[in-house]
Amino acid sequence: MTSLAIQTAFLGDVVLTTPLLRVLAQRHGAVDIVTTPAAAPLLETHPAVRAVIPYDKRGADAGVSGLLALARRLRGAQYEVAYLPHQSLRSALLARFAGIPRRVGYATGWPFFYTESRPRPAEGHEVDRLLALADAADADRRPTLSVTAADQAAAARVLEGAGIREGFVVLAPGSIWATKRWPGFAPLAARLAATGDGIVVIGGREDRALGEEIVRAVAGASPAPRSAVLNACGEVSLRESAALIGRAGVLVTNDSAPLHLAQAMGTPTVALFGPTVPAFGFAPLNTGDATLGVNALACRPCSKHGPARCPLGHHRCMTELSVEQVLATIEETGAIHRRD
Repeated sequence: MTSLAIQTAFLGDVVLTTPLLRVLAQRHGAVDIVTTPAAAPLLETHPAVRAVIPYDKRGADAGVSGLLALARRLRGAQYEVAYLPHQSLRSALLARFAGIPRRVGYATGWPFFYTESRPRPAEGHEVDRLLALADAADADRRPTLSVTAADQAAAARVLEGAGIREGFVVLAPGSIWATKRWPGFAPLAARLAATGDGIVVIGGREDRALGEEIVRAVAGASPAPRSAVLNACGEVSLRESAALIGRAGVLVTNDSAPLHLAQAMGTPTVALFGPTVPAFGFAPLNTGDATLGVNALACRPCSKHGPARCPLGHHRCMTELSVEQVLATIEETGAIHRRD
């Protein structure tokens, strides 16, 4: 059976969809997937995926004309079944206009356009909610990625060039949601610089300034830093970022895509939650991982994703999360080898 998945949500959601893709591949053979151009590189090397079909829904393929053009392309592939983990009208219409005879989505999505509607659990981890689409509650829940030898070689060159050995700390200070960004990454890096373990900052080009702030904080640290620091934001590809995370001793991240990259690469994770909470279903899954947040705030959580600015103007959910708390949690993972 030729099957298709349509998942055009955020990068983290795409990574969390990989357990579902494995289930579909076991049932139907390697699956084709429609996803965003940004996420496509993460899936084009995945063993459960036969082909990746990029859909630039906010760019070149925007609007009705782009939707219909892609639907015609999919119709030509004659898929027998489509799975729709993203509860969007656009995805539902795409599968319907593509003439795919069996279309499986959530009852809370757009069931009028599906041939089969599955209940979506209101609670639990997002991986479990995604697996419910295939009635696969007992499946392996681990997100997975497949980085290439070239990706690993590129990561090794970057580290060697910066004088950083494996077992370093990765910091991911960015997020597309402004209130999810913890403001303590620079002072945290200044404290970590005393350990002798290297520090690598990852993110997109839009996070470059955050990385430079961290580099400056390390350079000005007292006592003098023993750690090399590298700002890799915007300097490596997405799969190379995953390869870097895979070589790290620990990742410290906001509630954002690097958290899920680390889960797929098996790297210990310290995840910082501000306006959102782990109960939303996006916490780390691996044993030994940790989440931190200011739990006593009555205003938390304040939104599903994190608003552009704090609705109450104080951003206490992030500003009251201290560097000392984060340092102590990193130490609990065993990632810090030496600390003066």
